[in-house]
Amino acid sequence: MAKASAKEVENVIEVSETPDQTEQLHGKRLSKFPNVQTIQNPLVDIPKDRLLRNVEDFVAKYDLSDDVELFKKGALAAQSPQSFDSIPELTDHDRGVLNDEIVHRWKHPKALYLTIGLNSIGAAIQGWDQTGSNGANLSYPEVFGIADTGERCMAAGTCSRNSWIIGAINSAPYIAITVIACFFADPINNLIGRRGTIFIGAIFSLLAPLGQAVSQTWPQILINRILLGIGMGLKEVTVPVFSAENSPAAIRGALVMSWHFFVALGILLGFSANLVFLNVGDLTWRFQLGSAFVPAIPLLIGIFSTPESPRWLLKKGRVPDAYKSLVRLRTDRLFAARDLYLIHAQLELEEDAIKAGGFSHGNLLTRFLELFTVPRNRRATQASGIVMAAQQFCGINIMAFYSSTIFVQAGASTKVALLASWGFGAALFVFAIPALFTIDLWGRRALLLGTFPNLAWTLLAAGLSFYIPEENRGHLGLVAFFTYLFVAFYASGEGPVPFVYSSEAFPLSHREVGMSWAVATNNFWAVIVALTFPPLLMGIGPQATFGLFAGLNVVCFVAIFLFLPETKQLSLEQLDVVFNVSTRKHASYQLKEVLPWWVRRYVLRQTLKPKPHLYDFEIDGNVEVGLK
Repeated sequence: MAKASAKEVENVIEVSETPDQTEQLHGKRLSKFPNVQTIQNPLVDIPKDRLLRNVEDFVAKYDLSDDVELFKKGALAAQSPQSFDSIPELTDHDRGVLNDEIVHRWKHPKALYLTIGLNSIGAAIQGWDQTGSNGANLSYPEVFGIADTGERCMAAGTCSRNSWIIGAINSAPYIAITVIACFFADPINNLIGRRGTIFIGAIFSLLAPLGQAVSQTWPQILINRILLGIGMGLKEVTVPVFSAENSPAAIRGALVMSWHFFVALGILLGFSANLVFLNVGDLTWRFQLGSAFVPAIPLLIGIFSTPESPRWLLKKGRVPDAYKSLVRLRTDRLFAARDLYLIHAQLELEEDAIKAGGFSHGNLLTRFLELFTVPRNRRATQASGIVMAAQQFCGINIMAFYSSTIFVQAGASTKVALLASWGFGAALFVFAIPALFTIDLWGRRALLLGTFPNLAWTLLAAGLSFYIPEENRGHLGLVAFFTYLFVAFYASGEGPVPFVYSSEAFPLSHREVGMSWAVATNNFWAVIVALTFPPLLMGIGPQATFGLFAGLNVVCFVAIFLFLPETKQLSLEQLDVVFNVSTRKHASYQLKEVLPWWVRRYVLRQTLKPKPHLYDFEIDGNVEVGLK
């Protein structure tokens, strides 16, 4: 059996720190040094005898006494995750499974991967719908007399009006997500749990595409797309949270980013469906819009075969049920006992902090207001808002919604435009694969900072390619080439990060409403993009439109550099400490410490100590030290 390395399991201590230089904050130590924050779990300072008594009280209270010894060992392992070899209560078998957790971090039960797989199938609906409307945009406007190009609309003087109608139809699901679904997602989640909410969303996602397919007027398409948006929104809020709450910290980012991966797969399948139904005559657009119902079927059939979120069950006081869920989601009952008790302890501290601050769980309005009035929540709201808005500002959805239209304007035939759009979908899918491994290895922030400059120049280059005369064969080729490069960088960074980041940023007390707000932010800007892009394309042309979005990528890069904390491989509860660091302090640290280091290291080519970090992260199997 492979054994974890010393670096993986060592208990890191900042050598210059003495006991009187730390302070307690919600049970976790925060260093008083200005540049390093030390994060520890809430059990670390509890004496062993008191910890074991607390465990006995816990199992007695929730009728789990049959596994009391398992919970004691789990609590001790949670208290000293890097020193489990020295815990005498653990058997050789216990130490072996704890070591395997570090060495074989992808070894987990089928129930976990089934949960993630079914969750992610729901994401395919989002991608498939985007591309279904993308292809249908080339035909249904003519059928219903709302085409925004050609002699007919020019003669009637309705081209401008029609472009707004098309934009409204394309943006309708995202309006519904922003205005309706995100508002109801919190109370529905609170009432019937993650699985029930996803099931309701899947019903809408099954029926609405079929409704689009049989529509007889463009207002009927609009109404069905609003209904589709309700289903999409319920899943969009819930699925990433459900995945995050069920996943181990070490691979949480990769598992939650399966949302992005399956959106990309849905986009590819949608473009494939556009090509399959290209030559079915007047029914083409009906099949293109209606085919998006397919992924909803396995989701409806299978979602209740997955374990409910243990964190949601704990929130509802259903501790034995939460334990049963964790037993199904973890490779050994020791992990289930350890994680249940650790989550319980962390949530108790969170509850104490809420009461100490004068806050309460309250109703939806109260929790929503606390996203902005509680400093820890406000920073999570700000950070998730930045990455969610950036996903729209970067320009990806001008391609997802309108790539076929763009390629037609670049001189392609309908078939060539759909083929080129299929290449867009293929690139998005293929380049999402590396992010499965890099998102937890390199981190969310590093992926964004590494890709946003490349998003800017590739989008600008694609726009400038429109200056090449249409009769030149390089015109369409370069537009497609730079578009595919843009998509490759997007799929590796801004594609997977926003929903992963937002699903883990908020505390459990505000997770549903926080994720709802983040998704509403994302879809509000999606509405703006979908609604304004056709008039922009008509008014200032593709060159200036692409240049505008290239400039927005630069703005996003600066905002991410200054205001976005790293969250990789921390437990959802340990992130409380990360977001207790003020925005001003974080931005100042990036400007005064990190930026000068990068300039001296990579511009001036000086030999320096490794890059400074704001935090000490104490993580199972993955230890980062502040100034290392």
